[in-house]
Amino acid sequence: MYNLDGKVAIVTGAGGERGIGRAIAVRLAQEGANVVVNDITGKGRGSWGGMNAVVDEIEALGREAIGVTGSVAESDEVDAIVDASLKRFGRIDILVNNAGALAGADRVPVVDLPESEFDRIISVNLKGTFLMSRAVARHMLSREPGGKIINISSVAGRKGTARFAAYCSSKFGVIGFTQVLAAELASHRINVNAICPSLVETERVYGIASALKPDGVSTEEFRDEMVERSNTTVPLGRIAQADDAARTAAWLASDESEYITGESVILSGGSSMY
Repeated sequence: MYNLDGKVAIVTGAGGERGIGRAIAVRLAQEGANVVVNDITGKGRGSWGGMNAVVDEIEALGREAIGVTGSVAESDEVDAIVDASLKRFGRIDILVNNAGALAGADRVPVVDLPESEFDRIISVNLKGTFLMSRAVARHMLSREPGGKIINISSVAGRKGTARFAAYCSSKFGVIGFTQVLAAELASHRINVNAICPSLVETERVYGIASALKPDGVSTEEFRDEMVERSNTTVPLGRIAQADDAARTAAWLASDESEYITGESVILSGGSSMY
């Protein structure tokens, strides 16, 4: 276990029931951090309580938490997220840029890709990472020393995949941005790193399956096929889980990783080795 007692973390895109964001937020709380849980809406799907349910889960661990709605793609809303965090806790020590645009009409060949879909993916995945990082880095610099910024990229940010032009572009961009920011902030003891997961078994798999499924195959069938393919082809024998990303984020947020910056940690069970 890592000691994050007294630390304050913001985790964006953390309202999903089975998402990476929730897993990271809860794990950081288990390690001792108080957490600002962000999502674009406070509501969850179906019976899931959304962002507020994550806040309740963290408070049940004996930590403090607040939920703050807002889009990371809008600078004024980003400022509001950071202001609310500082008003409640007075400091921000850890930022996890996890919010991501949902898969949809962007998963098509480049010649068929609408400009609006390209812009939608870039605005959340890449611009959102920039806006949140800029706002939090300004705070961290004002009250030195140190801090941790963790960006969620993807193995698709290391190798291009057909029909993923917007997504790959955004995630490649996150890695480049991570390296630049790490270089700029290193002298201030602010570590900036990225996590690059392969396919993770979250709600988002359903959206990806819906966008990519062949004609005549249901989304549910194709989703199950995607999961089973990972279970049988990944060297470690299973699809990635949200907790895998959470464990990596906890390490990067801790003092145990203080000599690591500008890196992109591949989280693929051995399926992507480069």
